[in-house]
Amino acid sequence: MAAMVLLTDEAPMSLFDLAALASDLPEAWRSSVLGHVGPANIKVLRMDPRTIDDEVHDYHEGLLVIAGQLRLEVKGEEITINAGQLYQATAGVPHRVLAGSHGTLVIVDLPE
Repeated sequence: MAAMVLLTDEAPMSLFDLAALASDLPEAWRSSVLGHVGPANIKVLRMDPRTIDDEVHDYHEGLLVIAGQLRLEVKGEEITINAGQLYQATAGVPHRVLAGSHGTLVIVDLPE
């Protein structure tokens, strides 16, 4: 199991093995908060090939693919985000995950 230490005042710097942390998560598409930068959450999750229904947030999300590929539909357009690419999901705009996504995703967002 990968070590995970949340960023706190007592442990202000940490090194994360994102792929290992994602693979250790009990369920795909369920993120785990690694820490915070200012008010923003830094989360990791494991993607799998299933489709995820539309979701919309009242805050922007940064979606950084670490490994694999994220396939989205936004406003009727298919968008593919590959490893090493970052996509900013705009607040208030519905987006859904298309079949075929896989790998490790880091999400940066504001607390709900």
